[in-house]
Amino acid sequence: MSQYLNPVISQIADYEEEAHKISLLENMIKSPYFARIDFKFDDEDEFENIYIGRSSLKNPDNHKMCVYDWRSPIASVFYRFMAGKAFYDAPCERVSGELGLKRQYEIKNGNLAYFFDADVQIVDEFLRQLLSQNASTKMRAIVETIQQEQDAVIRDLENDLLMVQGVAGSGKTSIALHRAAYLMYQGLREKLSANQIMIISPNSIFEQYISDVLPELGEDNVVSATFDELLHTILKGRAIQSRNAFLETLLVGSPHKEVLKASMELKTSRPFQELLDRFLSDIPERWIAFDDISYEGACVIKKQALKDKILARAETPLGVKLGQLQNIITLDVVTLYQQLFSDEAYFYSLLREEPSESINKIWQATRERLSTGCLHYDDAIAVAYLHLKIYGATGFNNIKHIVIDEAQDYSPLQYEIFRLLCADAKFTVLGDINQTLVKNEDLSLYGQIQRALNKKKSSLIILSKSFRCTKEILNYSLTFLDRNPEIKSFNRSGERPEVFIAENSEELLNRIVDEVSRCQEKGLRSIGLLCKTEKNAASFFQKIKGRLDVQWIRDGSASGLQGVFLIPIYLSKGLEFDAAILCDADSQNYRDEDDRHLFYVACTRALHRLRLFCEKEVSPLAAAGAAAAP
Repeated sequence: MSQYLNPVISQIADYEEEAHKISLLENMIKSPYFARIDFKFDDEDEFENIYIGRSSLKNPDNHKMCVYDWRSPIASVFYRFMAGKAFYDAPCERVSGELGLKRQYEIKNGNLAYFFDADVQIVDEFLRQLLSQNASTKMRAIVETIQQEQDAVIRDLENDLLMVQGVAGSGKTSIALHRAAYLMYQGLREKLSANQIMIISPNSIFEQYISDVLPELGEDNVVSATFDELLHTILKGRAIQSRNAFLETLLVGSPHKEVLKASMELKTSRPFQELLDRFLSDIPERWIAFDDISYEGACVIKKQALKDKILARAETPLGVKLGQLQNIITLDVVTLYQQLFSDEAYFYSLLREEPSESINKIWQATRERLSTGCLHYDDAIAVAYLHLKIYGATGFNNIKHIVIDEAQDYSPLQYEIFRLLCADAKFTVLGDINQTLVKNEDLSLYGQIQRALNKKKSSLIILSKSFRCTKEILNYSLTFLDRNPEIKSFNRSGERPEVFIAENSEELLNRIVDEVSRCQEKGLRSIGLLCKTEKNAASFFQKIKGRLDVQWIRDGSASGLQGVFLIPIYLSKGLEFDAAILCDADSQNYRDEDDRHLFYVACTRALHRLRLFCEKEVSPLAAAGAAAAP
């Protein structure tokens, strides 16, 4: 049967490859190419016409390239140069020449809509017109509009760790996905298959939003996971608080907010990782109950011999040594973690800090929470680290490249977990320190990431130009940042943001309903109603669902971001809407420094129109910079 099965499997693979080629060709009929460059090599006298598309096309008779894939080396000339001297890096060497013509096409369903010969002014105008269009229900490929600095990130093969600090609307996620497509295309040595690349997404809504990009580029979707899913994979069968539930607890203003924030900050920090490492060293000596093993009254092996087996060979992971004795001894990681919080003096001896009121509150609260049977988010991260250090990682051996989006939302200990899961993988890490929630970050974050992932060659690239928002929306959004970042607008103009203050809840609903109607009359298709928390969104949905056709988006519930939808701000990161309407911008909801970044995230979701609504008193954070509406 095995002999018969092998050729069948091979034949199926051939069929699948043919089906893939047919699909690519069908798409090429609709739009065979989007650009042409005329390139004269240094050792030649005439210019050669190079057509560039989403896929390559070769004449089967003479093997001449009719269309070059946008990821091919020569296609980089289109993205990086204007007319004049130009070059590209081929696998063998750098190739120099002269770029004579740079032409861009719009071909839809096999028909030429228009074309233009590009210079800086015309390209900017083309991009401005493109950005003025409505948002799509899902993220689209951007091969026609990749900018020079974005192309450098997409094609980078030099670094084991490539970090990108990109402002809101700089195209970070698009870059990440096009980089994944590039890695799947590039060369025999570097080429990766879809199951060898993993994208760490902030939530399942975001996963759904980006799901069409790689298929649109002719590639299979890569492995995608949220950090919550990784925790459940590592700690199988454990009840774990989700990250969203943790954020919700902090954002609704829990009376224990400060202790919870301090607990998360401590337990995901470098000093706490060092505490866990000291604890791991102590486990064989202090926390494993060795005993003599007897059979029919005779001692088979002494407890000291068992202990010696565990203490020997320091280079071998503890979990491997335990596996060799698995019929004699087992370790439960959660029980071990509880032991860490059973003796306060022992805890402080490992932390190597003097007792303090703040840490004592964390220790006491953790001890109480661990008795509930559900691991809180911060404890789950620490327990996952212990588990990986004791038992190692399984199931991720094939992953060669990890893309981490919203990098600012992860801690040093979480990056240690990424490293332990895929020790040999390369990383692309993209974030925006200005969109950090319930903590503060600066550029030192990327130094922490570099130390945790410990790669030989790394680089940090700063993307400071925003393409999403109009100039007016971006300038207003910047008022929420406590630093003055170097953020440049693409200079697309639009309406100034406005703040509306209602006297009561009924007037608030009426004004929001009217605003939605105005947006629809203007032809805006995706209208995001944003609330601070899921609790606020649930309350608002009950009030407005009879007056608007509105979809309430919760993690895992999105069916497409078109029409009118209601979403908590922390789930909207990475998404964009034609119009963003903040529904609860009052002084009770947004009152402290943590709320500044929430405002920044909410406002930078809007492409064309931004309105803020509140009842009775507007948040002082929102008042500056926006026009007050009557």
